[in-house]
Amino acid sequence: MPDGRSRTLLWILIGGGAFFLFVLAVFTLVYMTLHAGGGDAGLTSFGDRIGVVDLDGVILSPQPVVGQLKKFADDSSIKAIILHVNSPGGGVAASEEIYREVKRIRSEKKKRIVVSIETVGASGAFYVASASDKIYADQGSIVGSIGVIAQWVNYGDLLKWAKLKDVVIKTGEFKDTGNPARDLTPNEQAYMQALIDNMFGQFVQAVAEGRGMKFEEVKSIANGKVWTGEQAMSMKLIDSIGDFETAVTDTAKSVGIKGEPTLVRPERDRKTLMDLLLGDVSQFLPGREKMLEQQVGFYYLWK
Repeated sequence: MPDGRSRTLLWILIGGGAFFLFVLAVFTLVYMTLHAGGGDAGLTSFGDRIGVVDLDGVILSPQPVVGQLKKFADDSSIKAIILHVNSPGGGVAASEEIYREVKRIRSEKKKRIVVSIETVGASGAFYVASASDKIYADQGSIVGSIGVIAQWVNYGDLLKWAKLKDVVIKTGEFKDTGNPARDLTPNEQAYMQALIDNMFGQFVQAVAEGRGMKFEEVKSIANGKVWTGEQAMSMKLIDSIGDFETAVTDTAKSVGIKGEPTLVRPERDRKTLMDLLLGDVSQFLPGREKMLEQQVGFYYLWK
């Protein structure tokens, strides 16, 4: 009798294990199928599609946005791309890399790419938007802030109060320009201003080219100010007043998609079992943009 019970228990364990593996396999297959195209695309996502890439928050790296844009640009089933923007801008170089990818998609891939500005599309984010075929914004969206900023904290007085000394050994006059333990020298001030002026010129030129405006025309309004979408429209900084749905509808018509277009969003990375079970918790973790105040750099950033 004990041997019979043991064999029964063994078969129950084997059967239960097999059933668990079967359920897990089905779950995995369904999950991968539903997420293969990303975001809004599901089991029926066939035919012509529109790719949607989100540009959210402070721009401190061109990734993952550039990678997502490249993927959609190389996908023949993606007939157009909408860059959904809600960003105050960010790093000069990072913003420029995304800008150049948008420009490349238009010139080399000949694929329509438009920008839909949600709450904010300022500074570096507007720099990126200027390379697109068309810019949409809501009436109350914040647009503009054409300018450059470099900012850091000078804690020299704190060091003096604590009777601490900042020791620097360098090889040239400008090697430690921006040292937060002391003030800038007049030469360093001029040096930093020259760098910022050069970056500013690049920004103005990019907007002028993208918006079909003259350099001096853009420069005359490039004082760091932001405007509402309604104001930006009259200044030729955007092309149309409209929300994301308007951008989707207009873009679908412009590339010959009939009916309700299928929207495809990039799949978010899920690298661990905990990510799969609990979902994306990155929004609850401190990101690099929260550390911006502690970094010394040059930014196309609305603050």
